[in-house]
Amino acid sequence: MRFEDLDIEGLQGEAARLWDQATSIWTDGGWAMIAIAVIALLMFSMGLSAWVRLSSKGFQSVPERRWRHWLEHRIERKGPIGRILDFVGEARSLKDVSTAFDQLHSTETAPFDRDLKVIKICVASAPLVGLLGTVTGMLTTFDALSSGAGGDQTMGMIAGGISEALITTETGLVIALPGLFMQYLLTRKHDRYKAFLAHVETVCTQKLYRQLRRTGAVA
Repeated sequence: MRFEDLDIEGLQGEAARLWDQATSIWTDGGWAMIAIAVIALLMFSMGLSAWVRLSSKGFQSVPERRWRHWLEHRIERKGPIGRILDFVGEARSLKDVSTAFDQLHSTETAPFDRDLKVIKICVASAPLVGLLGTVTGMLTTFDALSSGAGGDQTMGMIAGGISEALITTETGLVIALPGLFMQYLLTRKHDRYKAFLAHVETVCTQKLYRQLRRTGAVA
């Protein structure tokens, strides 16, 4: 299919119709939709930022054989892994190695721990806010049933309350489900990064221990 064969005006009209429909559904959800939108924006922006930052660490793109080689050849080190090895390579005792990796964990993994906690809170709060919108929608419906005198106005109030109740519940779940999946993927990636740092610490500690034994610094 060629580009000139596409019905641009038809596509624009369909997009405008979908946008109007989405806007109408969003406004019918009431005030709870604003809170759900804020939660979704915070959750997905933090999740995307954490994923990009974890991917930039390069721990999955550098083979173990290479960074083990870098331990003995400082001049060849490069990238984030090279900077980590430069940082911990200054240690001259086993205690210094432990201290260096404690500092490394506080700067490398602690921010991701905080982000994952916030994302977890957002995942849990989205359906709860949706449920709160459901309660307020049902209250609107019951109020219309008790105070209305019948007719189109009363039916409109009842329909509006039911719409608010259903839309907020659905939206909360629609936000929470992909957020839960995103949280799972981020947690797995974060755990692999922490395992990588723990493995590097073990290798560096063993290397320094062998050097100290050769020099007689340890028994």
